[in-house]
Amino acid sequence: MRVGFIGLGSQGGPMARRIVDAGYPTTLWARRPASLEPFADTAATVAGSPADLAAASDLVCLCVLGDDDVEEVAGGDTGLLAGLQPGSVIAVHSTVHPRTCHALGKKAAAQGVSVIDAPVSGGGFAAAEGRLLVMVGGDADIVERCRPVFATYADPIVHLGDLGSGQTTKLLNNLLFTANLGTAASTLTLGEALGVVPDRLSEVIARGSANSFALNTLGGDTGGLDRLAGLAGALLQKDVRLIADLAKSAGVPGGAVLDAADATLALMEHLR
Repeated sequence: MRVGFIGLGSQGGPMARRIVDAGYPTTLWARRPASLEPFADTAATVAGSPADLAAASDLVCLCVLGDDDVEEVAGGDTGLLAGLQPGSVIAVHSTVHPRTCHALGKKAAAQGVSVIDAPVSGGGFAAAEGRLLVMVGGDADIVERCRPVFATYADPIVHLGDLGSGQTTKLLNNLLFTANLGTAASTLTLGEALGVVPDRLSEVIARGSANSFALNTLGGDTGGLDRLAGLAGALLQKDVRLIADLAKSAGVPGGAVLDAADATLALMEHLR
């Protein structure tokens, strides 16, 4: 399978490197030439446009930032859909609204191209070590065709159902993570006010029934949430907005988890 990859950032770069190192014929495209520099010593080729990349690929992996980026790279005279041949596949690794994947899937289907959504979790280090979590939505046969490529950088690879279900699952995961960040940070602050040293409290909780990935991310620091706000506040805000919109469209309440996530965003000064 010939693979194209767009989105060579802190997470996408290591993913693409794993694909190249596994021996797949790989074509790259990037808006910024600097993103291509780490691949200068590899067998990867560089395309002049997304359309050129698409014409050289059976599978195109997108790891761009958001919905607008997916639409921009896919559409237009030099976009992916201008170059993809019938039977090829687009895998959307970005975390976006499910409707973005549905809209792209409808356009792609008109020219015999398949779309699956495959958002990832774990970060660049996990990608470099081949242990990203990939949440996939789409036709089962198409997913199985792509699985060997995904396996170069991911374990596990979980097929959730129809197109869009991977995005919904990723957004639910990020919603709960956001909620957990706020409750963990508030617990550390409350503990300090009651005379318990935050890092000692964190050590105890990490070994008990209340442990969470969010607590460990804070590192036993009552200022940890402020630090994360600068690094990830805008992305968490985006994801909570997306899942809240999805719930509203479905006519279902967000419940306690959305309330807690909103409280976290308020603490991070990134109100939904």
